[in-house]
Amino acid sequence: MAAQDAPSQTDKDLASIAEARTLARAARQAQARLAELSQQQIDAIVAAMADAVTPHAEALARLAVEETGYGVVADKIQKNLFGSRQVFEFIRPIRTVGVINRVEDRKIVEIAEPFGVVAAVVPSTNPTSTAIYKVLIALKARCAIVISPHPAAVRCITRTVEIMAEAAARAGAPAGSIGWMKTVTLEGTQELMRHRDVGVILATGGMGLVRAAYSAGKPAYGVGPGNAPAYIERSADIAKAVRDIITGKTFDNGVLCSSENSVVVDEAIAEEVRHEFQAQGGYFMNQAETDALAKAFVTPQRLPDPALVGKPAPFIARQVGITVPDGTRVLIAPLAGVGRDHPLSIEKLAPILSWYVVKDWREGCERCIQILRYGGMGHTMSIHSKNEDVILQFGLKKPAFRICVNTPTTHGSIGLTTGLDPAMTLGCGGWGGNITSDNITPRHLLNIKRLAYELRPAAVSSASTGAGASATAAPLPKVPPRPVPEGISADTLAARIDQFLASRGLAPAPVWPTSPEGRTTPPHRASATGGSAAPPTPVAEGSPAEFICEEDVREALRAGRKLLIGDKTILTPAARDLGESQKVFIQAGWPR
Repeated sequence: MAAQDAPSQTDKDLASIAEARTLARAARQAQARLAELSQQQIDAIVAAMADAVTPHAEALARLAVEETGYGVVADKIQKNLFGSRQVFEFIRPIRTVGVINRVEDRKIVEIAEPFGVVAAVVPSTNPTSTAIYKVLIALKARCAIVISPHPAAVRCITRTVEIMAEAAARAGAPAGSIGWMKTVTLEGTQELMRHRDVGVILATGGMGLVRAAYSAGKPAYGVGPGNAPAYIERSADIAKAVRDIITGKTFDNGVLCSSENSVVVDEAIAEEVRHEFQAQGGYFMNQAETDALAKAFVTPQRLPDPALVGKPAPFIARQVGITVPDGTRVLIAPLAGVGRDHPLSIEKLAPILSWYVVKDWREGCERCIQILRYGGMGHTMSIHSKNEDVILQFGLKKPAFRICVNTPTTHGSIGLTTGLDPAMTLGCGGWGGNITSDNITPRHLLNIKRLAYELRPAAVSSASTGAGASATAAPLPKVPPRPVPEGISADTLAARIDQFLASRGLAPAPVWPTSPEGRTTPPHRASATGGSAAPPTPVAEGSPAEFICEEDVREALRAGRKLLIGDKTILTPAARDLGESQKVFIQAGWPR
């Protein structure tokens, strides 16, 4: 049977790859036209999409729960409206076309350019809300987008994108601006991410997917697991802290990657916090129940079992043979540590919390770091406290880029209950292997050109500009011009030849008298016609000169003399350059 199925799967992979290529090419053609639209046109398209999908928030939520089996319809409605209304209201005033900013004091003009075609991978845990959000921010940035749905959520994602694409087309979006894959396989998704017409990747999903996005050879915004700890410090409002944690953990049955996964509580208030959890629907498991849940919930790959992800706490309890009271909202597992020996310390995409008691905030700080290191680096955590010094210390010390204070991590991290930028894709920065720690917005899908006007004239040396040098340039000493070498007369050349022959014993070397000043004076040679000729080049006699400057070399050149130098003779740089180029120097002790 497996052999018969193999060709069918191969055909599906090939069809998915071909579809990815077709969609990417169409999006690239649309991209060129999108980039030419005005801000008014872009804003009209984005508003039309938001208005069109908002009335379908409930229908899409029901379709998502029906297809995937994950989450709560009421919460998915809220997430859909978060995307179509709150995200839209946040991005609506953002300028993404032409000049978007002027920095007057620095004389900088910033101009927006779209990044290019977006390859967007949408998860099964938050399918419709993530699709709404990604389409809105992409078109706002004038980027065409191609959606790759999770195979378990194709129908609900497709319906969401169809609604938005139809509205965009009516508002003037070029054909191909929004595309989505209908035949979805891993190979097809990888082909989409690698395609040459794709400019940037928005990947939301598991670590395997995120790694694939980063290895596709494209700029990528990838978001992986969260494993967010929630610390309750002794000064906290205990009732509110517990309510916030349960609210965050049970929202859509815990499928958001930023939902709370662990409670870390100060020993001084641990019993009071425990009672408050029990009063609000928390069930503390004993060791046997904790082991049974861990065995059923955590796979050998240290991942949550998809069959239990996004399910209510009572359902999970029944599946593993645990009897819980009516009204149970969250299962709580007391643990002694973090890591492979403590399976329930992983990210749990379900209403399950691990429980840790610590002596004080310093020990709590270390425990939270351990939890984040086990699958949540750079993502999210929360602190419940009234002590501003402790809150600040957590901000300074924790390897998380969203530290939600006195609010649920689920709601706070995405900007639903905090002032963070509203987003469904949350960067984890360098700690999480991501390129940014921001909540992803249209700004992350823009490249910014900058006109930079001169503020300070460049300092230019006078040597490079001559008389027109800038007044701001520091004056530099002028370099004397190099002398133009004089030609050698026929008589001087003849004298040098005689000197060379004499050195070979073929003719007597001339002996020239020395003047009172110590300079050799050559006698005149008779010309071939019997007249007086120019003096021959003399050979320097006597002791080597102690010092020679450029003028001495020039005078020797004019007189047709050589200059005798020794090891201790001091030569100025200009004298050395000129003398060596004209072969004026004779080194004492060398053959002449």
